[in-house]
Amino acid sequence: MKKYIKNLLIASVVLAAVYSCEDDLDVAQTDSQTEEDFLSDPNNSIQLVNGVYNKMLDYNMYSFSWIGLASITSDDADKGSSAGDTGTDKHKMDALTFESSDVCFKDVWEGRYQGINRANTTLFYLNELEIDEALKSRLIGETEFLRALFYFDLVRCFGGVPVVTTRIDINDSQAITDQVYTRKTKQETYAQIEADLLDAINRLPVSYSGGDVGRATRGAAQALLAKAYLYQEKWQQAYDMSGEVVNSGVYALLPDYGNVWRQIGENASESIFEVQASLTNGLVEYTDVQNPRGTPDLGWGFNTPSQNLVNSYETGDLRRNATVLFVPGVLWDGFIAPSTWTNPRYNYKAYQSSIAEEYDPTNKAVTGKNHRILKYSDILLIRAEAAFHIGMDAEALDRVNQIRTRAGLADLPFVDLAAILLERRHEMAMEYDRWFDIVRTNTAASAMAADNKTFVVGKHEVFPIPNTEIVKSGGLLTQNPGY
Repeated sequence: MKKYIKNLLIASVVLAAVYSCEDDLDVAQTDSQTEEDFLSDPNNSIQLVNGVYNKMLDYNMYSFSWIGLASITSDDADKGSSAGDTGTDKHKMDALTFESSDVCFKDVWEGRYQGINRANTTLFYLNELEIDEALKSRLIGETEFLRALFYFDLVRCFGGVPVVTTRIDINDSQAITDQVYTRKTKQETYAQIEADLLDAINRLPVSYSGGDVGRATRGAAQALLAKAYLYQEKWQQAYDMSGEVVNSGVYALLPDYGNVWRQIGENASESIFEVQASLTNGLVEYTDVQNPRGTPDLGWGFNTPSQNLVNSYETGDLRRNATVLFVPGVLWDGFIAPSTWTNPRYNYKAYQSSIAEEYDPTNKAVTGKNHRILKYSDILLIRAEAAFHIGMDAEALDRVNQIRTRAGLADLPFVDLAAILLERRHEMAMEYDRWFDIVRTNTAASAMAADNKTFVVGKHEVFPIPNTEIVKSGGLLTQNPGY
């Protein structure tokens, strides 16, 4: 998959811009190939889908703004960096004083809709191309999975959003009003996510081999659907769908928790879906944003684990030292973390080793490490939480203890919801889920108060719709309450 993702489209496939989507599919136009030529070549179908995957590497997807919105907001993380470096608006994310004009929200909104734009374009052209039906069906499933993933991020962040599933003619003002500038409800947004994933499950293979490893699988669609069910408190559906993943026999926990986010753990047994990256086509400003700051300078030093998180671990929990990079010390690759670094702690899971992993010192802005989106331990904890809610306490306990065993901890004799959520915090720490977890479980106010921050009930459950989008819509897009 890494080598396929590097091959950007070689034809000009034009889509009218919506949601500030000036880009189409990052195509590299040749001197001679036209759209007609492109459509006459069935081999281009894979390149179309690769264009959707490729979007996930962009700066406005999983880099600085997503890190600020999904992690620095939470009690797991602080802004980090130096006191005078705000990261534009990351100090406001940290203090929960953010506003609709902040760049974090603009980037996250635009990045996802650019991905959705690519997916809709791809689905249109896949139906135009004359290719093998089995391949076409699989590629449609991959694209539906990606579109669902983008909408899942949007609904978690903003609540109900505009749901666009077709190509929009820029000259069709009525379609733009009805689809681009009209918000659906949260339930309607989730309904589209479910529809895409249910169809994708029927189209996708269990696994791939060779250069296709890393493409969306049936397990990836099932895992994302289980998570979507969990967020809607559809406990039985979340239990059943996570069970499909668990019972497939495809996935397993890695023996060493620390390897999950290192390059050695890429596409391994615990991985369900990752953003595939390489040094020649890497993830922009992900590790550099979070790598240690100071002397020697490895990065910007943002998104540092909080003391609150450090204090929450049980004695002997192996995940603590695999999640938090403590300064000073000796890192897993032998690199010495000196006291001249600015912060006492950094996100170990985002650490890019210049010694033991692929690394280009001339281009630190790009990492060749894959970014984990869905992993097996997440699904085990979804299964545990859903099981608890439907009265299957024994299975909930078994799943939690399965996780704890790898973490070097003793089995719990019984489990309640608080214990499951605490286990989830430690298993998923610094993985951009904590904020969404405390919001969906209605524990955000108390969690943030314990971190000396004020979560405003009735407001902070969702982020503000970017003001730039409301202005572009002429006021048709409605703002979330309190902003």
